[in-house]
This record gives sequence, C-alpha cells and structure tokens, in this order.
Amino acid sequence: MLQSFNKINKVNGELELPGDKSISHRAVFFSSMAKGDSAINNISNGDDVKSTIECFRQLGVQFETKKNEVIVHGVGYKGFNEASSFLNAGNSGTTARLLTGLLAAQDFSSTITGDESLSRRPMLRIAEPLRLMGAEIELSANKTLPIRISPSQIKNINYTLPVSSAQVKSCLILAGLHVNEQSILIVKDETRDHTERLLNLKSEKSDAGWIISFSQKDYPFAQDYFVPGDISSASFFIVLTLLLPDSELLIKNISLNPTRTGFINVLKQMGANIIAMNTSVSNNEPFGDLIIRSSNLNNVSIPLSIVPNIIDEIPILAVAGIFADGTFEIKGVEELRKKETDRINSLTDNFRQAGLSVDEYDAGFKISGRVTVSQPQFNSFNDHRIAMAFSVFSLLLDTGGKVDNFECVKISNPEFFTQLNSVIR
Repeated sequence: MLQSFNKINKVNGELELPGDKSISHRAVFFSSMAKGDSAINNISNGDDVKSTIECFRQLGVQFETKKNEVIVHGVGYKGFNEASSFLNAGNSGTTARLLTGLLAAQDFSSTITGDESLSRRPMLRIAEPLRLMGAEIELSANKTLPIRISPSQIKNINYTLPVSSAQVKSCLILAGLHVNEQSILIVKDETRDHTERLLNLKSEKSDAGWIISFSQKDYPFAQDYFVPGDISSASFFIVLTLLLPDSELLIKNISLNPTRTGFINVLKQMGANIIAMNTSVSNNEPFGDLIIRSSNLNNVSIPLSIVPNIIDEIPILAVAGIFADGTFEIKGVEELRKKETDRINSLTDNFRQAGLSVDEYDAGFKISGRVTVSQPQFNSFNDHRIAMAFSVFSLLLDTGGKVDNFECVKISNPEFFTQLNSVIR
C-alpha cells in the first residue's frame, strides 16, 4: 500500500502510547516462566509481542486478554510443554533470540522459525555462547533461522559479549537462570537493561564494562507489571513536534529508562526543548510525562559510546538532522545493517530519493544539502521504523511525500495513524 502524506503546519495535544515493546516482551517471558498468575497492564499491541505470546501458547502457557491487560497463567520452572509444531517468531528478533536462550535449558526439542526478514538476521551471536554453556544448537547454513534446539545440560558461563547487544545478553541470562552456579556477563557498552531491572539482577560498572551476575536464585516469580509507554514509538512524535513551529505535545506515562533515552539526550544537545515531569517507577522501570516544544536544532557530534543506546532511533534522528543546522553524520552504527532491513542502505537510498547529498560508509552515513524532489516516494523496505521515519519526513516537506508498504508499522505501533491524527492541528 502506497501511503500519501501531506505537509502539516502544527502539532498540539497529548498522547498516551501503548506499552513499550521491549518491556512487554520480557514481561510475557517472565510471567510465563513464573509459577502462578501475573497481570501485565498496558502491554504493547504490536505484532512482535503478539508473536511472543503465540509462541508461549504453543508451549502450554494460558493467556486471558482484556482491553488493556493480559493475565498470564505461568507454568513455573521447566513447566513448559513441547510445541507440536515450529515456533514462529514472525518479524521479532527479540522473540527468536530470547526464546532460544530459554528453550536451550528445557528437556525437549524445539525449532524456531520466522518471516523472510527475520530469517536473514544473524543468529550465530547467540548460538556460540549458548554452545559454551553446553547447549545443542543447530542453525541454517547461513547461520540464521531456523534454529533447532535439542535437550542438553546447561552450565554457567563467564563471558564477554563481542557485540554489545541487549538481545544476546538477555538470551544468555534466560539460559543461566536454569543453573545453580553463578554466571557472569561483561558488556562493554551500556545496552538496554530491561531484563536486569525486571529480574532485579546485580549489574555493576567497571573498567571492562557492565558486569552482570545471575543464577537460578534469580528465576522470576509471579507478579503484576505496568508497562510504560513505548519511548521508541514516541520518538517520531517528539521529532515532528520539535520541527514544526508553534507546536507543543504532552506524552504521558512514557518509559524514561536511561538506557532508552539516549536519543532525547542527543536532541537536547541539538537544542531541543524537552522536559520530563511527574516521574515514577514501576517494576524498577522509570516512567513519566514529557513536554515537547518547537525548537531550532543544530547538528552535533554523536559519540560512539552512545550508539547501542540509540540504535533504534537513528532513522528518526537522521530526519531531525536534515532540518537542523549543519551536516548530520553518524559512525559506528554497523549494527544497523543487521536489523529488520539494512537500515544504513534504506536510509541513504531514501534520502537520495529526496535529492539530498548522501555519503554512505560501511558503518555510518552523512547527509547534507536540500530536498529538491517534489513529493518524493520513499521505500519502507517493510521496516516499521523506516516507514514511520519517512512518514514524519513527508509531513515536514512542502510538497508532502509517499511511503510504500506503510502497513508494516503494525509490527510495533498499529495505531500510528490514529495517534498522529489526534495531535495534528
């Protein structure tokens, strides 16, 4: 579906977004693993989290879904049943990678598959350390899905992650929760820490990086979860508000986890007027309200150390950079090539469609110049974050623009249009 977007003049109002996707995944995992009933409030309504729920249904977990709450009847330690068919993770890398860690410690065989996009994403990064823990893991010839997992005896691990990845870290933690002896992970750069927060794990900063320790004593228990609004989904509305004159937006009950707000810190350094207020904490996860007001932005140098913190927001940060003074450039983001699509290539290709001057590197890109193409047509590459970034870009152009296959936004935020229309003035 080719979706047209016309220029808008102003944003004003308030939003309260569905639950954070990363936290929602983990709440489903830990509630399913726990013995007894847990309630998850404000769970994400995106397709990725639905894939996680469906996989756990196949493993014998029962769910009761209400309007904005899911009751999970957890099965307890090693209480899962062998699935009667392949477990389909859909488009969700979080589902596939975290599930592999959990299933590696079970007493039955499993096979995890996914859609075409997920089936191109690298899985050796989880298979290698899991094998060091004793897991029997078989990948495709391309080191991708499908993943075949056989029963094995899992042992503890002392391991430094070669790539700072929250998904790899969480995968290994889920396996290590089934071992009496303590495991230790060292993560060089700060990454999303939702797994550590929700499990209340010990995590310490050292010269080597972040040191995380865990064992079976940290196995999850049944509890209620409140999932704050998705900060990554909010990023598109934040940038749109900043770049439109006379605009102001209130986003309520949004996740303010410091490992997720790096892009807000970058925007503030660029001159953004963003204020946090009414802050609180639930399940060790900070959240609160954000007020965003129109701002004049200037591009800044983005340090390599913050890249794992902002990796999902780089597409919309690049859009902000186009309308900011100076040249937008980012390096050290080779991980973007291994997302739902090659996001470096997707971004640079689309910016060229608008007539901008683009330099593409192996691990980054630079954008300069002015938009010279009238009503440019952008390719979403069936990537939800690319689709939403270029919808915002189109809304800011005098001639508007078009985005193909826009329906892929349902992976993370199926209500994007409704939210957008509620604040356009």
